[in-house]
Amino acid sequence: MNQIDSTVGDLAANAEAVVHWTRHSAEQGAHLVAFPEMVLTGYPVEDLALRSSFVEASRSALRALAARLAAEGFGDVPVVVGYLDRSEKAKPRYGQPAGSPQNAAAVLHGGEVVLSFAKHHLPNYGVFDEFRYFVPGDTMPVVRVRGVDVALAICEDLWQDGGRVPAARSANAGLLLSVNASPYEQNKDDVRLELVRKRAQEAGCTLAYLAMIGGQDELVFDGDSIVVDKDGEVVARAPQFSEGSVILDLDLPAAAADAPTGVVDDGLVIDRVVLSEEPVPAYEPELTGGYAERLDDDEEVYSALVVGLRAYAAKNGFRSVLIGLSGGIDSALVAAIACDALGAGNVYGVSMPSKYSSDHSRGDAAELARRTGLNYRTVPIEPMFDAYMGSLGLTGLAEENLQSRLRGTMLMAISNQEGHIVLAPGNKSELAVGYSTLYGDSVGAYGPIKDVYKTTVFRLARWRNRAAEERGQTPPIPENSISKPPSAELRPGQVDTDSLPDYDVLDRILELYVDRDQGKDAIVAAGFDEELVARTLRLVDAAEYKRRQYPPGTKTSAKGFGKDRRLPITNRWRETTG
Repeated sequence: MNQIDSTVGDLAANAEAVVHWTRHSAEQGAHLVAFPEMVLTGYPVEDLALRSSFVEASRSALRALAARLAAEGFGDVPVVVGYLDRSEKAKPRYGQPAGSPQNAAAVLHGGEVVLSFAKHHLPNYGVFDEFRYFVPGDTMPVVRVRGVDVALAICEDLWQDGGRVPAARSANAGLLLSVNASPYEQNKDDVRLELVRKRAQEAGCTLAYLAMIGGQDELVFDGDSIVVDKDGEVVARAPQFSEGSVILDLDLPAAAADAPTGVVDDGLVIDRVVLSEEPVPAYEPELTGGYAERLDDDEEVYSALVVGLRAYAAKNGFRSVLIGLSGGIDSALVAAIACDALGAGNVYGVSMPSKYSSDHSRGDAAELARRTGLNYRTVPIEPMFDAYMGSLGLTGLAEENLQSRLRGTMLMAISNQEGHIVLAPGNKSELAVGYSTLYGDSVGAYGPIKDVYKTTVFRLARWRNRAAEERGQTPPIPENSISKPPSAELRPGQVDTDSLPDYDVLDRILELYVDRDQGKDAIVAAGFDEELVARTLRLVDAAEYKRRQYPPGTKTSAKGFGKDRRLPITNRWRETTG
């Protein structure tokens, strides 16, 4: 099981990765080699699935890959590869994606595509729009390898009841192999493990769950491939957020001479291809499994943020990033993530003090730079601010936001001049209630902590410092950035709690409203003050237009702003008034 990354649209590089890891697997003696869902095209391809030119390029690349594997000497090894296909038999109809594209996988052997199949269950929730893009498969694919019947499935085929899991039992499979590109979210590893255990028991055979790693735009894939036996006992579990190969000896039952055929569960038709009947001669197994150490919750989220930023930069051809350093906790955490993702030499920080910036904030920004080794400079905005004020005479909120917008303009100017991409430091709490300035602190190409609540920002900062201390390294984030009250410092003595509830309370309300879609009455019933809830919900509802203009950022929660949570900007429904 090759737990690898791929890049959307880069068919040549993705095929090269398949060849590389197949070679590695074959050299280790593998009898069957597998790769993740849509590894050849990358995942998700979104509206590229609707372009017939891309579909045909994927199909051609698959055939070329089969020939290449044989030419490289791996023609005798069956290789399971995910790709983008189209249905040959689906008739055009209203509401069906044009061209009938399919999220598919194929078995490559002997230089040919010997078996292909499409995902049966198509997810249509959260970040998934697969009903928009694909038509479902209607077969129960089984490939016989060395006398063992291996049933095949794709991701959602496991997550939904029915379909290929019970069909694998009906087909008397000795192994159910599922290839996946299941995006990361907090606590999903626990859910995934229980799912795999349950499905193995339902299928009545060993189950191998192969996952993708890496990042694609806002999504992160955490790996965590799992193999369990028919009783649900874990045989092997791969590391999180780490590319590599899980090579495993499994003792699997031989296929019956009168193996079932025809229609089985959910109307699926068994499509069995026999590649080799002769069983592998008995040998003493060498690779009997292993259980990679689990990351704790904070390290897991932090790792996802690092992987997400690293993938976004690398896959879009960006080498360096630029961050406005205020001395506060958000920009400090973003800088630490960036240094871990790209290396401190590729991280550029700018302090842009105004007349309201405190001495400790300036000092904290400089101390962060010293601790991390990132590139650092100071460019005061006061002369520019005075020029604007002299021309416009702004007051109140307009005066405050001018400072943020001057900083945003400066960051974008440096970005244009020097070629760094700007990272926006906003967190999920601020985005939720609109506590940010359009074209100010919201400017940037990527928002690493866009899906991280403020309370979690503090927790991750403490974890990162603690991890550094445990390794004998200098903690990257100054203690003062963590301990001082959060403030935008846009007026004398300003702190966030002047405008917002305490973050501990605010985040718990937001989690119910944003992530769980709870209404006002349900949130009040959960123990929160009614007036505070009503105020918070009004802030969230009024800020939709701001969120729509915020850059993409790594998804870590079950419901991030963007593809997960989609609400109209023009919307007069309010929980507080009906």
